[in-house]
Amino acid sequence: MRDNGTPDDPNSPGRPADRLDDTPSTEWTTTASTTTRRTRLRALLNPRARLVVAAGTACCLGLVGVSQLDLGAADRAAKPAPAVELAERAALDAASRGLARPSTTPTTPTTPSASPSPSLSATPKPKVKATPKAKPKPKPRRIVPVAGLNRTQMDNATKIVRAGREMGVPRRGLVIAVATAMQESTLLNYASGVLPESQSYPHQAVGWDHDSVGLFQQRPSSGWGTVAQLMDPEYATQAFLAALEEIPGWQDLPLSVAAQAVQISAFPDAYAQHEWLAGEVVAEVLG
Repeated sequence: MRDNGTPDDPNSPGRPADRLDDTPSTEWTTTASTTTRRTRLRALLNPRARLVVAAGTACCLGLVGVSQLDLGAADRAAKPAPAVELAERAALDAASRGLARPSTTPTTPTTPSASPSPSLSATPKPKVKATPKAKPKPKPRRIVPVAGLNRTQMDNATKIVRAGREMGVPRRGLVIAVATAMQESTLLNYASGVLPESQSYPHQAVGWDHDSVGLFQQRPSSGWGTVAQLMDPEYATQAFLAALEEIPGWQDLPLSVAAQAVQISAFPDAYAQHEWLAGEVVAEVLG
């Protein structure tokens, strides 16, 4: 600085050094204030400056938020979570609904009923369908002996008629068969004295006419069958009727002719005398 008080640098700002005792002028103060405001304005307008300010503000807000979070965590720890609270309320509501509520309707005493309450009665047993009982088979009609026959003769005549019916033989053939048996054996099942074997089967009489056996006096030696077969009234009848049906036009032949064609008897006309009685027996069996 020069002696005259002039600053060394004439372009340097500020007041002169030799004027320290002077009061600051209003112009200088105003200029400094204006300079400070401009500096702050530039700082605010500068992006980097704004970023720094924002970062500082965020740090401050973060510290405040952390303090508030710590306080909120303490409060939440003290209070139950909303989900737990709702579960507890639901459990309380369910428990309260499960309790029996007192009825507000006045009840009047009633006389106990003699019949048990349906809820207290025993569990009904399942119904079991009754098995329908089988209808009893009708008893066969009792055949009454007719035409002067006894019980044994009538039973044998019945066997002849029923065996013929099973074969489907018409009524005329049944009458011929019964009349033939009346002539040959008087409707008795004969065994033969010549064939001792025949006597081991059920029989009602014993004959001696060669080896003839049974109701129709058929001979095993002639090929009618075995002794055991011919001693069976059913088989003997079927053998006779089978031979009868082989005769052409047998239904239109006289009874004696038709019977003789099967039996080849020494007395061919003897069968005709039994035709009327045989018809009566067949009518009784067939009903």
